[in-house]
Amino acid sequence: MKMTKRERLMATLRGEAVDRPAVNLYEVGGLRMDPADPDPFNVYNDPSWKPLLDLAENRTDIIRMRNAVRTESHRAWGDLQQGQSLRNEYFKTETFEENGCRMTRITLTVAGHTMTSTTRREPDVDTVWTTEHLLKSKDDLLAYLQLPDEVFAEMVDITPLLEEERRLGDRGIVMVDTEDPLCAAATLFSMQDFLVFAVTQSKLCHRLLEKCARHIHCRTEEIARQLPGHLWRIYGPEFATEPYLPPRLFDEYVVGYTGPMVRMIKDTGGFARIHVHGKIRNVLRSIVRMGADAIDPIEPPPQGDASLSYVRQEYGKDLVLFGNLEVADIENTEPSDFEKVVRQAFADGTRGQGRGFVLMPTASPIGRKISARTMQNYETIVRIAEGF
Repeated sequence: MKMTKRERLMATLRGEAVDRPAVNLYEVGGLRMDPADPDPFNVYNDPSWKPLLDLAENRTDIIRMRNAVRTESHRAWGDLQQGQSLRNEYFKTETFEENGCRMTRITLTVAGHTMTSTTRREPDVDTVWTTEHLLKSKDDLLAYLQLPDEVFAEMVDITPLLEEERRLGDRGIVMVDTEDPLCAAATLFSMQDFLVFAVTQSKLCHRLLEKCARHIHCRTEEIARQLPGHLWRIYGPEFATEPYLPPRLFDEYVVGYTGPMVRMIKDTGGFARIHVHGKIRNVLRSIVRMGADAIDPIEPPPQGDASLSYVRQEYGKDLVLFGNLEVADIENTEPSDFEKVVRQAFADGTRGQGRGFVLMPTASPIGRKISARTMQNYETIVRIAEGF
């Protein structure tokens, strides 16, 4: 019997039989991409994006990626609790344009110490580069740790997620998207500074992780309570994978702080999907031990170090596998060769006994133009899935 897209996805998460494996285009159809938005920094208003967006909407098993923190929640908390925004006592944000780019500078003043971070957004690329990180020294970190926890207070609002779910109907599901404490901590530093800090200052690193965890765990518990039975994506664990950090620190920094989030989600009937790029072979056992229900995007070698067939064979009974079509292959591989890649991924992801498989790219294009080759390869993904 043919399933609806929602039925197919939910059965996959529960480890039940499906009419065919689901196919999802990840950020395409997942993130908010508005082709009608005239903002010059919105790459999705280019006409070349419309066929791809239509493909995702009309022919894939949609997984909308949303968070449930109300916009300006810090300001709202201050207005309700103190008559002013406590966060704005410490943080100042400026947005301006420079050399055709959109720049954002954040200035933090705490304990008599001032520090800044800067990001840059280019008009033809949908990504944000951090050109200056907030924490650059141990003194910066010690000052940051003195911020009152109330600065990070948030207001949970699941109404937009429920409305999105209603609009989707049987075409897919809504997934709660959240960082973990490691992601919140690591992105305060440059990558090289964080890695040195994580290895040489473990006690201080735990202090920072504990601070980040307090509001993230509080948020997770509240959303899970209000929105039970949903899929979640937790991103950030890849900061503690090889070659960056050894597996023992993955256990400390991920299992120790992301594990409680997984338990909160599962305690309300939800499903926790761990997002981790790169080399995952030596942390897969820890991810399973943490109680995760699913993993993405299982990058193929050489980007990763574990083939889809290996992960299916060794961990497929525990985890729903999302992946593993490399976005670079979608953009650059000849269509005839790419079809072979897709068919191999389907074979590897469904071979033998397993909890479930969702065919999915590892990421999405970020440029303003979608080439004819890229579009053809996306159509191949969907065509093969529909006919599987």
